[in-house]
This record gives sequence, C-alpha cells and structure tokens, in this order.
Amino acid sequence: MNAPRTKRILFVCMGNICRSPTAEGVMRAQLQAVGLQHVEVDSAGTHGWHAGEPPDPRSQQHAAQRGYDLSKLRARQLVAEDFERFDWVLVMDEANLQAAARLCPPTHRAKLHKLLGAADVPDPYHGGAQGFEQVLDLVEAACERWLERLR
Repeated sequence: MNAPRTKRILFVCMGNICRSPTAEGVMRAQLQAVGLQHVEVDSAGTHGWHAGEPPDPRSQQHAAQRGYDLSKLRARQLVAEDFERFDWVLVMDEANLQAAARLCPPTHRAKLHKLLGAADVPDPYHGGAQGFEQVLDLVEAACERWLERLR
C-alpha cells in the first residue's frame, strides 16, 4: 500500500509578519489536533522587506493567547519556485492575489486562491488589537474549511 502523497500549502500576505504566519501557525495546530500527517505548511510574503524576521510581536501575542506558537517562524519572500512546490497557494487579499499572479507560471494558476474565497483578510495594522483578533477569527475559520478539503 502506498503512503499518501504529501500535500503542501503556502499562505501568503504582503510582508509575511502577521496574516500569513498566523495562518501557518493555526493550520499547523489544526493539523496536529486531528492527527493529519503528510501535509506541509509554510508562509511567505509578496515583498521581502521583513525577510528573516519573526512575526510581529502583536501577532505572536494574540496567537499565543489562543495556544498558537509563532515564535519560531521567520519571514521570507514568495518566489516563482513556490508555485512548483506547493499544491495550494492561499493569499490573504486581492493585492496579494495580483502580486502572486504576476509571479505564478501560467501552468500553476489553478493553485492560487484567496484564503477566504471572495473576501479579504484585512491587514491588522489598521485595526489595532481588535484587528489582530479579527484576523485570528477569520483565519481559524478559513483554516478549518481548508482542512475539510484535505480530508
């Protein structure tokens, strides 16, 4: 009997220091909670401004309050090879979708999706502490829906 093929998911936001690492941390925890193996999760940013930096302290603080550890994650920039490697590239908003689409080879466009479907995950920098909580609420629910698709 063959082992199941590894499914690879990449979450993408602008700087890879708030929304996408939050989604990565949430999805990792959800996968672990249901014992789903053979799924690889990562995150990246459409811009490389924060490459090598940990997630924003506010993202880490709010995530930690819900039991998600983002402390070991480090920002990196999205590269064209990511579309070869990952099965799903889940972006946070329309601007991320457009930026990722410019980098995505035409043969891999079907892998590119907005995390929330038609809606955007808002940038928490514009909403203070409530913004980071709103992101967590949206990301948790969305990751649960994507997790169902994995099953």
